[in-house]
Amino acid sequence: MTFKNYTIIAIFFIFLSIILGAVAAHSLERVVSSELILTFEKGVKYMMYSGLGLLTISLNSHRFNVNLKWALNCISIGTLLFSGNIFLYIFHEFIPSLKHLVHVVPVGGLLMIVGWGIILWHTARKKLQ
Repeated sequence: MTFKNYTIIAIFFIFLSIILGAVAAHSLERVVSSELILTFEKGVKYMMYSGLGLLTISLNSHRFNVNLKWALNCISIGTLLFSGNIFLYIFHEFIPSLKHLVHVVPVGGLLMIVGWGIILWHTARKKLQ
């Protein structure tokens, strides 16, 4: 993937976060409990953080002397697994099989941690241009 692709993914995450945040604020209370809305909002928050972080790194990729694609892939996939599974999980009261998605959420979180850890490690080791 090119850094343009990561920029597009970042903007999509931000775009989707705003839409889903509005859904959480205005519509979900008719469907799920307030506790599940808080869980949903956590997915929205982390998707926004990831979007902003990916956007920052992808737009400044020229400043890094290393290939950060593994890190950006980990963050992108991790965000989809973490937030995406939270978004689906909140409907587990209507579709019981969705309850098992809660076990995938930590895998997504771990991938995000690994991705940011790789970026931290490379940034600490190398001088930025």
